Amino acid sequence: MRDWPCASRPWPSKLSRNARIGCIMSRLAFPMSNHLVLLTIVSYAASLGGYIAFLATGRRLFGRLGTLLLVSGLACHYLALLERSRWAHTVPYNDLYGSLSLFAWLLGATYLGLELYHRDRSVGALVLPFVIVVFLLAQGTRATVPAPPPAQGPLLALHITLDVLGYAAFALSFVLSAIYLVQNSLLRSRRLGSIIWRFPALESLERMSRSSVIVGLVSLLVGIAFGLLWVNRIFGHYWNGDPKEIITVVILAVYAGYLWLGRTGSWRGARASALCVFNFILVLFSYSVVNLDLSNFHRFF
Repeated sequence: MRDWPCASRPWPSKLSRNARIGCIMSRLAFPMSNHLVLLTIVSYAASLGGYIAFLATGRRLFGRLGTLLLVSGLACHYLALLERSRWAHTVPYNDLYGSLSLFAWLLGATYLGLELYHRDRSVGALVLPFVIVVFLLAQGTRATVPAPPPAQGPLLALHITLDVLGYAAFALSFVLSAIYLVQNSLLRSRRLGSIIWRFPALESLERMSRSSVIVGLVSLLVGIAFGLLWVNRIFGHYWNGDPKEIITVVILAVYAGYLWLGRTGSWRGARASALCVFNFILVLFSYSVVNLDLSNFHRFF
């Protein structure tokens, strides 16, 4: 936590009225954040319960309840991110805490968009655990005030936010493809339970996965464009040869290859899903090893 001028008690007698108000707000910031974090976890967990009940019973009421609770969780999560942003005086992505939390929020928001677009709630019970786990991982890291980048502004904010959105969409396509492979294996082995019939059809899973990849590619392409403009404005050139830049180009290529191969009959179904699962290994490598150990100026975003 930063060293506030009002950290000691009693307050200095010469402290101005505005400074005293700032002190009060700074003392209230983290308890409020804790309340928002708790509300977010409760909402996500309750949403997961609604989706599980929908999967087990097939009653639409439980599915709608799961969706409404997911919206509630995303709203609380957004307020927590907003409060974090005000505390750090920047968009909350420069440290591991903020990056993971933003990733979890975008993962949940992307799934909600696909659910509404495809009108299918049956995979919510399998997607929400990933959202909850990533959010809890964010809470397990230390929140720090990050060192500011060479220059801030809307270009940098859009670049990073869209890149994280792309990664979140790829993560969702990974989950959907993994569900496809598991369900396809169960169908082939004839080990079927009553609950599997409430999963979406294999064709629906493939369509949702492709939609998620399209969202990821578009987000990553636009985010890269903003990043190149920002780098050129700061350093006077567009390309630095940074490992993060190289691995991002590779990720774009492999996911574009996934969409292109999916147009052919021989690469639909299980092959396409297996390729999507493999591609996500590169995303994890980029988001972890490259950011933490290899990149010169990309940190956690």
